[in-house]
Amino acid sequence: MDKRRMKAKVQGMRRWAAAFAAGLTTMMIGASAMAEPLLGQPTDGALGLQPAASPLKHDAHFFHDIILLPIITVISLFVLGLLIWCVVRYNKRANPVPAKFSHNTAIEIVWTLVPVLILMFIAIFSFRLLFAYHDMPKPDLTVKAIGYQWYWGYEYPDQEIGEITSTMMSEADVKAAGLPSALYRLKASEPMVVPVDKVVRVQVTAVDVIHAFALPAFGLKTDAVPGRLNETWFKAEKVGTYYGQCSELCGVDHAFMPIEIKVVTQAEFDAWVAAKKGPPAPAATPVAAPAEGAAPAAAPAAPAATPTAAPAAPTGAAPAKL
Repeated sequence: MDKRRMKAKVQGMRRWAAAFAAGLTTMMIGASAMAEPLLGQPTDGALGLQPAASPLKHDAHFFHDIILLPIITVISLFVLGLLIWCVVRYNKRANPVPAKFSHNTAIEIVWTLVPVLILMFIAIFSFRLLFAYHDMPKPDLTVKAIGYQWYWGYEYPDQEIGEITSTMMSEADVKAAGLPSALYRLKASEPMVVPVDKVVRVQVTAVDVIHAFALPAFGLKTDAVPGRLNETWFKAEKVGTYYGQCSELCGVDHAFMPIEIKVVTQAEFDAWVAAKKGPPAPAATPVAAPAEGAAPAAAPAAPAATPTAAPAAPTGAAPAKL
C-alpha cells in the first residue's frame, strides 16, 4: 500500500513538473514574441521602463536595471529562503522544544550593519543621478511650461513666441487624423516643438493647483507649483514624437492633460518658429538722399503779392503833389 502511494506521489510530482516546465516555456516564448516597446509611448504587454531617448533616461535605466534590481532580487530571495528555512527547521514537529534565548549580539550587529552598507552603496549612484539632473549644461533653448486646469501652455522666450495653448485631442479627432486609438489621451492639439541634439531647459510652473510635467522617455518628472518656477532639462537623441501626462492628482480632469513633445531637425524647428511668429511687418519706404555735389532743389517761389488799389481822393481835395 505504501509503495502504491509513493508511486502515485512520484507520478503526481512528475505531472506537476511537466506542467510547470510547459508553462515556463510558454511564458518564455510569449516574452520573446512580444512586440518591441514603442519609442516615446506606452506599449501593451511590454516589460520594464520605456526606451530611453535622452542622457538622463539612460542614467535612470542604469540605476534601475543594474543597481536596484539585482539588490532587490538578492534581498527578496534571501528573505524567502530564510522564511522557508525557519518554517521547516523550527516548526513544532521538527523542533518540539523551543529554545529559550532571546538575544544574539552577532546577529543583531550583522542585521544592523548590512542594511546600512547596502543603503550607502545605493546612495553613491542615487546622488550621482540626482546631481546629473541638477547640473544642467548650458541650454540651447528655453521653454516655459505652465499647468492649468486642465491643459498646458508653452512659451518660447528666446524666440519671442507667446503662450501656445496645448489641449487634449478628442477621440473623434484622433480617429479622424488616422492615428492609432492608443494615442487617445496622449495626443495634444499643440505639441511642444524642440530641435534634436539640443539642450532644452524647461521652466515649469502652474497657475491654479499643483500639476507635474512628466515624460517617461526623457526621464522628466517635475512638479508645477503655483508661484514657483522649477527647472529641468533634456537633450533628445532621436527625431520623433514623445508622449507624457500630468502625473500629479490635480483634479477631476487630471487624466485629460497630456504632454506631447515633437523633436525635429534644426531646419524644421526654424521653419516652425518663423510660422509661429508670423510675417515681419512691412518696412517704411526710405526717402532717397540727394546725390553728392548736386544742387539743392530750388525752394518754391512765393506767391506774388496782389497790388492794392490806392484809395480814391475825397471830393474837393487838392491833388497830391508828386
